[in-house]
Amino acid sequence: MRMFVALPLSEAAVEHLQEFLAPRQEAGADLRWTVTEQWHLTLAFLPDVADRHLDELEERLTRAARRRTAVEVALAGGGAFPGPSRGRVLFAAVDAGERTGSRAEELRRMATGARAAAVKSGIEVEGARFHPHVTLARARRPTEMTRWIRVLEGYRGPTWCTERLVLVESHLGEGPRRRPRYEIRADFPLGAGAETRA
Repeated sequence: MRMFVALPLSEAAVEHLQEFLAPRQEAGADLRWTVTEQWHLTLAFLPDVADRHLDELEERLTRAARRRTAVEVALAGGGAFPGPSRGRVLFAAVDAGERTGSRAEELRRMATGARAAAVKSGIEVEGARFHPHVTLARARRPTEMTRWIRVLEGYRGPTWCTERLVLVESHLGEGPRRRPRYEIRADFPLGAGAETRA
């Protein structure tokens, strides 16, 4: 199974960003825009999860989520991977306060905990250093994305509080226009009081 661990966006955050992007997307016909149902903040990408590892992964993610606390975040600004001049991915940046602040650190710890849960369950984790973002569009070939980054510079969405991690299975080519279809397989409330909220 192709899976990832993520923080979902609030409905208000999705609606606000969608309203901001909608009138601008026609100018980006050379980009493949992601659908709002697929917006999330990836903590760990697991390209090949064997069924036999799933129970242990869920147990470890439950424990990892209980060790973390909810934080307030917002989408603000943006960027491109691997860089503006030859971008393949356009993204909205995640503002969790100062890069060295406690909220930003808590996000990093969530990602570290999710990755550790996977590795200890015998699952390979793909990807480089954690960089919190929400993917907005992809380019078929390296593309100059500076103008899009400038558009996003002025954007700031509503603040929301992260309350849970989700484990999502990605079914390639099963969504509209042969996009992936996402299926939430498990939900993990954050914080020591998770048992009472579940």
